[in-house]
Amino acid sequence: MNSPFEISPDSCFSGGVRAPVIHSQSTVPARWSPGVDVTVTHALVFALLSEHLTMEKVLLEHKSLMKKRFECIFEGVEKKNNKTLLNKVYTDLYITEGESEEVNGEHEVWQLEAASRKPTARDGTAINCNDIFKPLPGQEEHIRVVLTKGIAGIGKTVSVQKFILDWADGSANQDVDFIFALPFRELNLVKSRRYSLLGLLLEFHPELRGLGDSRMWNGRKTVFLFDGLDESRLKMDFGKTRLADAGEVSSVDALVANLIEGKLLPSAFIWVTSRPAAASQIPSRYVDQLTEVRGFSVPQREEYFRKKVRDGAQAGRIISHIKVSRSLHIMCHIPVFCWISATVLQKMLAEEDDREIPKTLTEMYAHFLVIQTNIRSQKYHGESEADREKLLCSHRDVLLKLAELAFLHLENGNLMFYEEDLRECGIDVDEASVYSGMCTEIFREELVFFQRKVYCFVHLSIQEFLAAVYVFHCYVSRSMAALRSFLKGKSRASPGNIPLDVLLSSAVNKASESSNGHLDLFLRFLHGISLEANQRLLLGLLKQTKNDPSSVKKTIQNLKEMQRKNISPERCINLFHCLIEMNDSSVHDEIQAFLKSERGSVKLLSPAHCSALAYMLLMSEEPLEELDLRRYKTSDEGRRRLLPAVRYCRTARIGGCRLTEKMCETVAWALRAASSHLRELDLSDSVLLDSGVRMLTSSLMSPSCKLETLRLSHCRLTEKGCAALTPALCSAGSPVRTLDLSGNDLQDPGVEALSGGLKSPECKLEALRWSSGCASLASALTSNPSHLRELDLSYNHLGDQGVGLLSGYACRLALDPDTAYGELSLCREKRKATFASVPDWSPDRPERFLLCPQVLCGDGLTGRAYWEVEWTGTRVIIGGAYKGLSRKGAADVAGLGATENSWDLECSARSGYVAWHHEKRTEVPARGGLSGRVGVFLDWSAGTLSFYTVSLETVTHLHTFRATFAEPVYPGFWVSPESSVSLQHLT
Repeated sequence: MNSPFEISPDSCFSGGVRAPVIHSQSTVPARWSPGVDVTVTHALVFALLSEHLTMEKVLLEHKSLMKKRFECIFEGVEKKNNKTLLNKVYTDLYITEGESEEVNGEHEVWQLEAASRKPTARDGTAINCNDIFKPLPGQEEHIRVVLTKGIAGIGKTVSVQKFILDWADGSANQDVDFIFALPFRELNLVKSRRYSLLGLLLEFHPELRGLGDSRMWNGRKTVFLFDGLDESRLKMDFGKTRLADAGEVSSVDALVANLIEGKLLPSAFIWVTSRPAAASQIPSRYVDQLTEVRGFSVPQREEYFRKKVRDGAQAGRIISHIKVSRSLHIMCHIPVFCWISATVLQKMLAEEDDREIPKTLTEMYAHFLVIQTNIRSQKYHGESEADREKLLCSHRDVLLKLAELAFLHLENGNLMFYEEDLRECGIDVDEASVYSGMCTEIFREELVFFQRKVYCFVHLSIQEFLAAVYVFHCYVSRSMAALRSFLKGKSRASPGNIPLDVLLSSAVNKASESSNGHLDLFLRFLHGISLEANQRLLLGLLKQTKNDPSSVKKTIQNLKEMQRKNISPERCINLFHCLIEMNDSSVHDEIQAFLKSERGSVKLLSPAHCSALAYMLLMSEEPLEELDLRRYKTSDEGRRRLLPAVRYCRTARIGGCRLTEKMCETVAWALRAASSHLRELDLSDSVLLDSGVRMLTSSLMSPSCKLETLRLSHCRLTEKGCAALTPALCSAGSPVRTLDLSGNDLQDPGVEALSGGLKSPECKLEALRWSSGCASLASALTSNPSHLRELDLSYNHLGDQGVGLLSGYACRLALDPDTAYGELSLCREKRKATFASVPDWSPDRPERFLLCPQVLCGDGLTGRAYWEVEWTGTRVIIGGAYKGLSRKGAADVAGLGATENSWDLECSARSGYVAWHHEKRTEVPARGGLSGRVGVFLDWSAGTLSFYTVSLETVTHLHTFRATFAEPVYPGFWVSPESSVSLQHLT
């Protein structure tokens, strides 16, 4: 009999197949879940079951092989003998949401220093590597492509390895059917070949051959892992080639690009890791989640040392020593450097020779090189060489060849090397295994698919150290050909006679040309090796030392006095680190004394002092509340070198500085850096220009920007700069609440553009200082009045529209007769004051001014208010004061403008206008001539009191007082004999 049963596509192509009951009939009517009636033969049923069993077999084999491949970690130890299970040593790394997709233009050690100041408790959500595809709290969108960035050696590859291992042993992500690991270093080996997607996978995972057809896995939940984007030599051209068929043959770079784009296998999940500088190779529109590996926290680092060093007392001493040295402390956020430090310091402490314990990076790496070479010598030759010089001499050829390889590839930032790279450096590929066997902890050999090999230094810093060793070796041995790039035009005729300080100066110039500082650490090592004490650590590798106290002294002086304007402030701070590597702490000590003294122990800060000060401010435990460059007695170059500290302060005042384009880049970077604390930026009176505004605007639109107050007064902005700034103000999530654009010639197009931004419902601006036309502004305020709370119209020549705008804040005032001086007469409904023909000294008026011919209005004002006063005669004073202004004193005590709680504008037919506050006199130019009518605008919450001349055609700004008002302000007047003041009605 016929027996119907259900067959669904999921039944055939998923791990949970439901086997049908088969009877003796040759055919069985079946019903597919999509609703299409078909007849299934016994042959088809058995074929489906066979395919299912094949799939299950392949899955099991695939998981088994992946577990075997990724279950061990190699912490600088040779693979064949001392494998360590990853699960035994794995320490959770701090993975968090990344700050942006843009290129980070800093050396990775700088990025590490910034990361070290980020408190993990309040700086993002930690992400377990097994949850990398799960949305973060508050996110609802599907996460398909994840890009994880982190500096070299920070733990990206280990995180990927842990993700694979936990899947393979059944402890996580069991809903995933396949994980395909395709490291870029291995993809590079087949970059010139063409494959279908299945063909490419078969090269990396031969166990898949049993599947036969890509349709067998196409419906499965699949994860592709692309580790090491920074190592990629593929030319991925996103958006150019479209591949949708997994069976179509194409180039490797096209296959990878289409997988990431989602055109090929759109249901597949993608995880890419990269060093920061290469992360932007993948356009942000293809990345659903950007994450960042930050390495060891301080507790994790200490936990590592206590596990690594079994002697508790030794571990404690190592931890204490690391804390003392800032450079060692920062580097120990890198797991690999923790291992280097533990290796060196454990041995040094065991020998109980505190005098030799490394305190600088150069000393640490020199000891590491010696220790590892001795370990290898003992392993391969059965003996330990106590004589350091003999040891290095016996391995000199091997180490120098590795040093040459390190130097030649440092310029391009290559961390991975292939056979052709070794040949180019004169290394016999057949001997490469000997090199890696002798120096596994320095130079590592990795076996990739079909027995191809790649080579790498354990960490980029080791490559940088060996590159510096090679340069110094060439110098002392007078093999100068390799140093041409550093020397450029200097002393080429007789290279053997080049002084050491000239070589180091040339190296500084070369490193300063780098936009991302990739030679910074190399430069530190080179200066450290210039000391004879460090050269003695490397004797044997170096045939001789170079003891040149005069050159060392000149080098130190050059580092302190370097004033090349094309060197970025970050590179200048690196010069301070070079001094530390040369054991010169004089600049550091002087700045420490300066910071401890209120007046400073250094009368004039040199540029070197400013670089050191910037670094110390950056390394402070707490961010600086305010950095005002004008407070420091230094040169323009010194102020430029202080700029990197901007990111680690809450308020930065850079007004009055000559900002170059490079300096604007530094400030712009501070705005968008996730580690930045900057909330207020004052660039007033700086030559910023429109190009500088465009740089700032792009940073203001960054999701990492937290700036709330931006002051750009008198920065020579035009309508182009104003138009460039507008998108940042009306972008969703813009943090800017206060904007000062006064004193800029914005012209009508710029005003209209900014006014258009103010109309946007996204604009959250609450305070605006403005000095360019009011017609568009009035319209903007009418359209979007909900957020703007403070309006400062200082320096405005307002015109007819401006008069209308100010009139919107007009208030009705009346003079208070109880305050009037006895010889003043009030008339016209108490709105006019003149000298009286008959004085009134009634004794029942205790609020009356006794010696000053003054009168106050009856109402105190808060909020915004505008009033106009017409005056006649020789001299009057128009102003405002708190109610508590003295009534009994003379003009120096009770006069308007004489105290800290009163402000005035003196109007004289003979001498024009003078502003007074707290006995400070400010002459005010009579723009457009003297006028008999004065307008006064109070914005109490903004802390401004502004005065204008008023004519039939325009309102012209005269002067603005700035204060933090604590009480209501009472309008007041001083009236001289034969003069009068009259409050005007404004309709």
